Amino acid sequence: MGSTGRQKKKKNSKIIAVLLVLGVLLVLSIIFSMKSGYTHLTFHDLLRILLGGGSDKENLVLFTFRMPRIIIAMLVGAGLALSGCIIQGIARNALADPGLLGINAGAGLMVVLFVLLFPTKTALSIFTLPFLALIGAGLAAVLIYLLAYKNLEGLSPLRLILTGVGMQVGISAAMIVLVILLDESQFNFVTVWQAGRIWGASWKFVIALLPWLLVLVPYVFFKARVLDVLGAGEEIALGLGVAVEQERRILLAAAVALAASCVAVSGNISFVGLIAPHLARRLVGPGHQILLPCCALTGALLVSISDIIARTLVQPSEIPTGIVVAVVGAPYFLYLLAKSRR
Repeated sequence: MGSTGRQKKKKNSKIIAVLLVLGVLLVLSIIFSMKSGYTHLTFHDLLRILLGGGSDKENLVLFTFRMPRIIIAMLVGAGLALSGCIIQGIARNALADPGLLGINAGAGLMVVLFVLLFPTKTALSIFTLPFLALIGAGLAAVLIYLLAYKNLEGLSPLRLILTGVGMQVGISAAMIVLVILLDESQFNFVTVWQAGRIWGASWKFVIALLPWLLVLVPYVFFKARVLDVLGAGEEIALGLGVAVEQERRILLAAAVALAASCVAVSGNISFVGLIAPHLARRLVGPGHQILLPCCALTGALLVSISDIIARTLVQPSEIPTGIVVAVVGAPYFLYLLAKSRR
């Protein structure tokens, strides 16, 4: 018992240390992001501005342009990471991800249709985008679920991936058809969105996204034990009295809502929901009570660092954040695919 107690204490200490390190790294990325950009700010400038001594230009740069984008990058990273972790848990497939399965594409199709047909400069449209994204993502998720589900076998991980990839290809084809009909300004918007540039970098978009995460994230944390049971297998979950299909549908709806609300303000950023859960699982293990918070921190850190690189690498221009994430994510996905074959 003594040895077991020491091992448990050591494990808990390691988990706390990992979470603290991730938290510190996230804070450092926020500070570095605040000072980086076309208008460079020193640490002394940042402290002076935060204490109320900044000029009008400095206040405009920091509080109007940079802070909303920093917050959106963190929220989007956390939301997409949690969405990916949920989908991997309910599908029992380490390669599942809302971007790869076509859920992000379904959300994006509705957003693009709305932007093309209606003005986007009003407050109403800003707060409508997450709902429209949810409709598109929900329809895509329902189709994927129905096509991947078999009555006798349940939800097949292989069919889930293949169906999701097929759905993504089909939606991408529909987007190409739409692009042919666009004028120059609409074409520029669609191109920016597909590349995953955080285009909604204003406080209105922060306010539009934040309520979704405030509701969904605590609920997902509350369902951590259910995800653990589902991960043990359908027979074990049924033996423990869990309504497997009902819980899967509810959790899938939460994952879709998280991905859709994030996509509505960030564009099509893929691979976050794939990479962050894998890294978090290596750091703290498979238990979802700790894995989910670690996932959120890892995803927020990944998108924050990617956004810093996107804004500073080719100044005064910038690279879409989604491209920076994809540069890391695509090789990592191929590595996981090769590893799963072995």
